[in-house]
Amino acid sequence: MINRNFSTLPSLPVRVIARLDVKKPNVVKGINLEGLRIVGDPGVLAKKYQQQGVDELIFIDSVASLYKRNTVFEVIENVAKRLRVPFTVGGGISSIEGVSTLLNKGADKVLINTAAVNNPKLIQEAAKIFGSQCLVISIEAKYNKKANKWIAYTDNGRENTNIDVFKWAQEVEALGAGEIFITSIDNDGMQNGFDIDLCRQIIDLTKLPVIVSGGGGCLDDVLEVVRSCSPSGVALGSLLHYGKTDVGQVKTFLSSHTVNVRPV
Repeated sequence: MINRNFSTLPSLPVRVIARLDVKKPNVVKGINLEGLRIVGDPGVLAKKYQQQGVDELIFIDSVASLYKRNTVFEVIENVAKRLRVPFTVGGGISSIEGVSTLLNKGADKVLINTAAVNNPKLIQEAAKIFGSQCLVISIEAKYNKKANKWIAYTDNGRENTNIDVFKWAQEVEALGAGEIFITSIDNDGMQNGFDIDLCRQIIDLTKLPVIVSGGGGCLDDVLEVVRSCSPSGVALGSLLHYGKTDVGQVKTFLSSHTVNVRPV
């Protein structure tokens, strides 16, 4: 385990990221990755968050792996030309060809979960061909009380892999992943705070940049996870989609509490 003294860590800017879960043709949001509700148009929301000063965008096709389809490709074609901020795309990517297609359509990074679990060598192959910097591994985590451990899930939180989350995080780092995107299924959409223990353990176990997701319901929640865990980025969905705040307000609030963020 890596011992981190947060008071002495380099003060790199924390990235404020908008997470857009897509179920063609809409952005949707649910609770615990279920019960999806329409919250807007991908292009309209992406443009709005860009104007607010978001650092990055993450588009995830929420049902791609389940239905073995890649409809997010079409969404990206429609929005890529209008974006000036880096964006990541995930959902249904299961091959080197899929990674190549998304990068050629303008994505800066690709996000992989199900395919990486089913074929870990895909991480190694993609990193070798395209570079680790564009490869983000999504880990959807749920706490199993009976087993007393965190389990990795796939298919947008539908399939239990029985894989220990922390061992999997270490494995994807060894295979060549460039970043980890960790989501607490239990907290996702609940808007009652991030799972601090989960986030902290993932960040302590790996040298990779880690984006935390799932549970942000107010500005204090964002500040708490940043101060407690020192993530590379914080991905926000409900907090932004439902108009509880905007990207500029998030950055202003963090900055007022001495957190280093990029200017709007």
